[in-house]
Amino acid sequence: MDIIITGRKVNLRDNFKDMVRDKLSKFDRIFGESEKAYVTVTVESRYQRVEITIRHQNKVYRSESDTDDMNESLDNAINAIGRQIRKNKSRLQKQIRSEVIDDYIAHDKFDVSDAGENKIEIARTKKIPVKPLSVEEAILEMDLVGHQFYMFTNCETDEINVVYKRKDGKYGLLEPSGN
Repeated sequence: MDIIITGRKVNLRDNFKDMVRDKLSKFDRIFGESEKAYVTVTVESRYQRVEITIRHQNKVYRSESDTDDMNESLDNAINAIGRQIRKNKSRLQKQIRSEVIDDYIAHDKFDVSDAGENKIEIARTKKIPVKPLSVEEAILEMDLVGHQFYMFTNCETDEINVVYKRKDGKYGLLEPSGN
């Protein structure tokens, strides 16, 4: 796996980069050498964030962790990726080299207490009216109802869109890509 390491507001030491490569190498046997893993380390005054993104075919495995220690953030983010792999084991076996999934799961060292073991439970189903709105109006509606996201029909494109509130306080927009 090709690992691209980026530091934001920090110059990363070679020993940390080596540790990242070593810890992510356990995913090589699952994803193969042609995949890319993007690791971004951000240092702020209150936290040190490690974000890991692995792209495989049409799927994205992503995790991030904020702690006051860069190594702990790295461990937490790698554990989260491991939980995603374990949780999606049955789906992954159809797409990834299935012979290594069982071996990986059997020998993992991840805390999987919240992995759910392939159990997806829908607690509530809700039908909502999807009104034609502009993006700005949808953001206002979302703020009025106090939600983190809001689905609407974009009046400019006539397609279903979703606006959402990001962790940094800004807003995001999800649009269908047509693929």
